[in-house]
Amino acid sequence: MIKEATASAFVLRHSESGDVQVGLVWHPRLQEWMAAGGHVEADEHPAEAALREITEETGLVTQLLSAPALPLPAGFPHSAVTAPWWIVEVAACADNHTAAPHVHVDNVFLAWAGDSTPVQEPVHEVRWFTADQLSDGADIAEDSRLQAKEVLTLIAAGQVRLP
Repeated sequence: MIKEATASAFVLRHSESGDVQVGLVWHPRLQEWMAAGGHVEADEHPAEAALREITEETGLVTQLLSAPALPLPAGFPHSAVTAPWWIVEVAACADNHTAAPHVHVDNVFLAWAGDSTPVQEPVHEVRWFTADQLSDGADIAEDSRLQAKEVLTLIAAGQVRLP
């Protein structure tokens, strides 16, 4: 089975009322609301791909939120890269990258949109969801629904710190 690296991100913001919302994009081929994301290019790591895909698909400039991780040892000579919150394998049908069924090894990040005003024209429609809207929302990809609800639960429990 062909496996391809992908990166996606749940973009977060505060609404005008102060609630935390998750931004999902409309995927025109799959006809579902889902996290922004796409393939990791040869010259980037998954965190870079996630930021690029967020900007392309939503028009937003964001910052990635670090997943819980052990600190590097003192004096470690290399730079750390933002770690994904989850890494999952997702069955994928043929697409514009691969003409046969394959697997996306998806690096899933959380990203903060301090300013949710697009800096460029978004490629996809973006809709912002609260926890209640995720539960009731039609056409939300089930995997995105489950992960987004978990993210909002972790935020409410103080396990994810927002800037």
